[in-house]
Amino acid sequence: MTALPDLKNASPDPVNRRPDLRRVGLHPDFWYPVARSRSLKPGKTLGVRFAGDPIVLARLNDGTCFALEDRCAHRQVPLHAGVVCPKGLRCGYHGWTYDTTGRCVSVPYIGEGEKRPNGVRGYPCREAYGLIFIFTGDPDLAETKPFPEIPTFHNPKFKTRYLDRRVACHYSFMHENLMDMNHQFLHRRLMGGIRTIALGQRAGDNWVEADYSFDRTSGKQSYGELFIIQKRDRKSASAPRDFMTIRTEYPYQTLKFWTAGSKTPALDLWNVYIPVDKEQRVNHTFGMIMIQKPPIPGLIHLLWPVITWFTEGIFKEDRWIVELEQKAFDAQGADWNQEIFPPIIALRDLLARSGVPLA
Repeated sequence: MTALPDLKNASPDPVNRRPDLRRVGLHPDFWYPVARSRSLKPGKTLGVRFAGDPIVLARLNDGTCFALEDRCAHRQVPLHAGVVCPKGLRCGYHGWTYDTTGRCVSVPYIGEGEKRPNGVRGYPCREAYGLIFIFTGDPDLAETKPFPEIPTFHNPKFKTRYLDRRVACHYSFMHENLMDMNHQFLHRRLMGGIRTIALGQRAGDNWVEADYSFDRTSGKQSYGELFIIQKRDRKSASAPRDFMTIRTEYPYQTLKFWTAGSKTPALDLWNVYIPVDKEQRVNHTFGMIMIQKPPIPGLIHLLWPVITWFTEGIFKEDRWIVELEQKAFDAQGADWNQEIFPPIIALRDLLARSGVPLA
């Protein structure tokens, strides 16, 4: 573990010391969610994309899910327009059939003993946390790469809200937006005046994290915020403070928030940003925001509409601003950012060295 640079030693023009992050692609050798489990019914298909590559998800009638390249080896038509069958997936054009690994197992108009054509690429596929994950890189690495661990998801003391949305920006803007809590001014209409207090930061080979606390400078807690983090006694200057840790452990990102003096987080967020297009200028955010239930049974369900309204408002403002960042980059043709905040400088270095160059 290494400490991040002190602010006073940060370069005034750090962007010149690193590759253009907005032209670095997400590394494929990880497990990535590409759809909600509920979006894929038995006997059905679903077309998705990862960094421009078309992928078809299919579910057998027994519930088994698999993922293949979404184009038939014969005429290149999308396999998601085909038919799920007991052996796998049958192309809707000429009936070529592919098993769950992508091997061509049947062509209706050739004999059983004749050589079958090449198949299509198959992707290792797993389901967890109500999401469908695929391994988009070297399939030989799928068993050795760690699968995301999200223990709070299984904790009955928490209720989960899914994040499932397209955002028109490079995935790195999303990492920076969440990591840098100095942007609370953006949310002033929903949260009032908030002063961010940066408490510390740490980094390792594949991760960066930062700690924060907050003071209210004006306004009152909104109902949504109040229901999530509850109210604290601020009369004593020595009283415990709210505490937040944000971590990017490549390629995933988490946020944990503890109310003053609590040992269990009131809010636990897990996010990953999946590039959709080949240029990686659009991402699909998949995540889970897990909120601790109040002690009164059933109360969380009554409060959920207000919590949803509040969190949706925060995410809407974040999406608006990062899409403006992407538009600025596109207009300038380069990254002109003058970043001075040490956790973000370290985060950008992590993303740049962990990713792959875009063509």
